[in-house]
Amino acid sequence: MSAVFRTVEAQFEPLTEARLDEVVAIEATAYEHPWTRGNFVDSLRSGYQAQLVGANGTVLGYFVAMMGVDEVHLLNITVAPAFQGQGWGRVLLDALAIWARGQGAQWLWLEVRAGNTRAQRIYEHHGYRRVGERKGYYPASLGQREDAVVMSLKL
Repeated sequence: MSAVFRTVEAQFEPLTEARLDEVVAIEATAYEHPWTRGNFVDSLRSGYQAQLVGANGTVLGYFVAMMGVDEVHLLNITVAPAFQGQGWGRVLLDALAIWARGQGAQWLWLEVRAGNTRAQRIYEHHGYRRVGERKGYYPASLGQREDAVVMSLKL
């Protein structure tokens, strides 16, 4: 019995307003409290680094990050639900780190929902460490708020 391997040729490209319909649709399927189109538009117009990875015209995932003084803050990273569990999150994190190093950043920072243990494990496997917590940082169901875990990676 022989295994059949399918190769996916993926490419990075800048996330632009022309691709926002696809990205906003992914956000809506990936999160209970997704970023709005306005959040993305504001980020793009502010000059934040925004990249998507796609294959065969399909968006697999994307990230948005903000450069600071010697550091980069990851604002959003999402893998389309249909492509989760295939390593695309690691690909996006690698691309982010390469870009950040190229900008002279010494640190990467992010917040992740306290209840999102899957994402926390991915970040930890990528070398991020828990460094703090933000109480009531994220909106949650029924008007409640959820804490964020603050994580960082020394580049």
